[in-house]
Amino acid sequence: MSFENITVQPNLFSRVIIRLVLASVVLGGVFFLSAGTTSYWEAWVYLTVLLLPALGMSIYLLKHSPELLERRLKIGEKEVEQKTIIKLASLLFILVLVLPGLDQRFGWSTVSISVVFFADILAFMGYGFVSLVFRENQVASRTIQVETNQKVISTGPYALVRHPMYLGVLVLYLATPLALGSHWGLIPTMLLVAVLAARILNEEKVLLKELDGYELYTEKVNRRLIP
Repeated sequence: MSFENITVQPNLFSRVIIRLVLASVVLGGVFFLSAGTTSYWEAWVYLTVLLLPALGMSIYLLKHSPELLERRLKIGEKEVEQKTIIKLASLLFILVLVLPGLDQRFGWSTVSISVVFFADILAFMGYGFVSLVFRENQVASRTIQVETNQKVISTGPYALVRHPMYLGVLVLYLATPLALGSHWGLIPTMLLVAVLAARILNEEKVLLKELDGYELYTEKVNRRLIP
């Protein structure tokens, strides 16, 4: 892989590397501090499953779509309802990450090795599906907004469901507790799914109001999340 397109944007490249390093440190800290040990092999495997694809996708976007990567680095919802949803989702996601470590420390539940690895595969597939969405949709920002001259995308994963990125995220969320060896972590995950549904419904209100052709698209693809 050539890195010639990456070196012309050193600021973006350094920001991405810093984000990935911080993510590794923060996630590792959450897992191992809550577990009270670094001998938590499920967490090591999960970190690898999560961060290696993230690195690969970041390199791909740096080379082929730096504008999308720049857009993905921006955080800050404009909709009041979405700000509330994001705060609640963040709290639940913290619980999803912390509870498995506590479960590991106190032995609340046991997940078989085969289930752990199957969940890791699902998490990897969920992340991979999100990557396909990024290749198809060059305006997939982290905030809900309609860009100037934005058009409805109905090809690739968008021909299956209207919100394919959330489908990939949903698979990743559901797989995370089991990949970390915990049944208790599934409780906040179920609540997180409900919050995700609320985000989708609010996003559709914005798209129906501001994005030309979206109403026609909803008639063509009538599934929001599950094919």
